[in-house]
Amino acid sequence: MAIDHRRLGRELDVFDSDPLIGAGLPFWLPEGAAARHEVEAYVRDLERRAGYRHVYSPALGKQELYELSGHWAHFAGDMFPPLHLGGGDDALMLRPSLCPHHALVFRSRQRSYRDLPLRIAELGTMYRAERSGVLGGLARVRSISLNDGHVFCAAEQAGAEVAGALRLLRQAHEALGLRASSYRLSLRGDGGKYAGDDESWERAERLLREALDEAAVPYAVAAGEAAFYGPKIDVQVADPAGRESTLSTVQVDFHQPARFGLAYSDASGGRSRPVLVHRSLVGSFERLFAHLLEIHAGAFPVWFSPVQIAVLPVGSAQLPAAEGFARDAVAAGLRAEVCADGTVGARIRDAARRRIPYAAVIGDREEPRGAVALRLRDGRQLPARPGAEAIAMVAGLVAARSPGLLPPDVSGT
Repeated sequence: MAIDHRRLGRELDVFDSDPLIGAGLPFWLPEGAAARHEVEAYVRDLERRAGYRHVYSPALGKQELYELSGHWAHFAGDMFPPLHLGGGDDALMLRPSLCPHHALVFRSRQRSYRDLPLRIAELGTMYRAERSGVLGGLARVRSISLNDGHVFCAAEQAGAEVAGALRLLRQAHEALGLRASSYRLSLRGDGGKYAGDDESWERAERLLREALDEAAVPYAVAAGEAAFYGPKIDVQVADPAGRESTLSTVQVDFHQPARFGLAYSDASGGRSRPVLVHRSLVGSFERLFAHLLEIHAGAFPVWFSPVQIAVLPVGSAQLPAAEGFARDAVAAGLRAEVCADGTVGARIRDAARRRIPYAAVIGDREEPRGAVALRLRDGRQLPARPGAEAIAMVAGLVAARSPGLLPPDVSGT
């Protein structure tokens, strides 16, 4: 039977929902929030090391903003209706995208060619008025937490920035245990839902094709799947049942820089228009975790497992030692908790059911020596070892973001 993240996510206390909040608006429970926090921190650090600077922007904007960006003309059917407050003339809207706000970040200061490429990123919330019939768990929601980024660059820099975004998203996918099932070059289709002129679209398409060819990845062409402002590369992933969905994207946009009047001082002293490269390394955190739950069957890699060590005292006499070991593990940056209720066997089974990577058992043989016996969630066991050594081993795996439960030089039985 195929793994369903909706069932598994609720069983593992990752997320839930409530009719009083509404359909398509799940909330993250402590277990899910802990895992998400680790992934957020990793992605943010990855972006920082790649030259991105992070910003915060509000999830509301005037209707005028989205008229300027083109969203109101081309995307209004997917937006929530305007909010009219206090009888004023200004209508506020929940944003359907972060790019208009980031265009204003660029426009807020004088920019020079020396500032380019300007790479900005944000984990921001946006809203889509999805129909209730298509909503489901974390995979299709109305409130979307997007790992978004925008690169404002000179025309001659755009190709390198697209290629760099592809390399960066592949690095993020590897750390998370993701595998792209296919790459798709999404182009314009028929109809009037696209903005901009033919020349700009052709330039953007050429940049994306060249980046895909440089990356040596096979791709399919999909007419009619482009964003309204430009073509895009869609990185597809498949669930255990083989169903594909888009997780990550890279897009080239000549339209919005022109709409917002963006410009920078070029080397000749004149004014030039930047090119805008949109990219999302891991997509929305809702869709990302829906996929992670299914491909890992809830057994996340150690580094972002919600609880990394369950500490199990055999009896009440070992409780102080268990609490001390858990404190040491937490002080070392790990997520550990003491589980003292019920039989040891039941607690070991419950830790495995919760997909906790390690159960650290402390009995009358381990307690006098300050040792723990580690039992892995896959059933393997390690001989008793000093608590500090066990903590160092797990912390090392976390720091390396290892996909395995043991270092190469350690084997369990």
